[in-house]
Amino acid sequence: MATVLANLHPEGTVYGEVGDSSVPLRFSESADEYRVLRERAAVLDLGGNRLIEITGPAAVDFAQRLLARDVEYLTSERCMMSLVLDESGQVVDQVLAFGRENGILLESSCGAGTRLLEHLEEHNDEGVVITDRSADLTVLALEGPYAWGVVGRLIDGELASLPFESVVETEWNGTEIIFARTGFTGEYGYQMIVPIESAAELWCQALEHAGAAGQEALELAMLEVRQPIPRHEATAGASVIEIGANWLVDVTKDEFVGREAVLAAFESGQGRRTVGFTGGEAIPEAGARVLAGGQDIGEVVHAVRSAGLGATLGLARVDAELAAAGLEFTVDGVEVTTLTSPYIVPKSWSIPII
Repeated sequence: MATVLANLHPEGTVYGEVGDSSVPLRFSESADEYRVLRERAAVLDLGGNRLIEITGPAAVDFAQRLLARDVEYLTSERCMMSLVLDESGQVVDQVLAFGRENGILLESSCGAGTRLLEHLEEHNDEGVVITDRSADLTVLALEGPYAWGVVGRLIDGELASLPFESVVETEWNGTEIIFARTGFTGEYGYQMIVPIESAAELWCQALEHAGAAGQEALELAMLEVRQPIPRHEATAGASVIEIGANWLVDVTKDEFVGREAVLAAFESGQGRRTVGFTGGEAIPEAGARVLAGGQDIGEVVHAVRSAGLGATLGLARVDAELAAAGLEFTVDGVEVTTLTSPYIVPKSWSIPII
């Protein structure tokens, strides 16, 4: 599935296959796009995120059973992030759930829409209507310390100061859109769910006030603040506790798919834990062994070159008692040091919305 805005991307845009989607990895240089995101404002084409609507009398009950967090009282003015798990507690996807008057709208993570849709349909015992809205809606996002200013110039300055995870239905150039205060990178963040026929105009207008950033810059910024990236972190057999995504699960819920497996993992206290690390110039491959005192204690989950740190930044899954900051390990013969998150301090934390 290609993004509907592909024909507007500049010549030389580099695309990559992420799950079921072909997404822009970078429009120019990833380092430049990263700086725009961290220092000013970036517009993101999130066309690789699938939009799936759940409607019908039992829509909320169905969503409550399929999502790992409590969405029973999710109103049309709110959105929230949640995991969707299978019966064994493995991650199917990490979704952004929007409350709607007639049900729930789910936004998949990048490239995971097909798997999410199949999972929902397989578990549809309530007879709800599950509709893939990606044929008529797409998602654009703004991220950055001055993204709020872009919102004011594009739509309405009052929307910039919405509380986090608030949602409003508003108009832009006579088109009804869903506008949400969200954010994946630790910077000010906003999403606009817009009809496909209006997406090109909104994209072009946003570029008058912000620079474009691709998936590489977005995922680096996410990693730097320890925002989970399922496609890199949800490795086979790892529990949500080992991944470090247990904040996206509500074990106090009476029922949700995968609950028993999650409870078992909580109660056992076994398994490894995920910790950030930095060090060296080379970028280790996923699966590279992590050593402490010559002993194998785990493996690298994901690693990249961090423009913010000016060094390699990665995640390692190690023995639980060693998942702490300030420890020295060896990866591929190179000494690395474990970190506490966030690994960089977002500029937005010191920039007020005015």
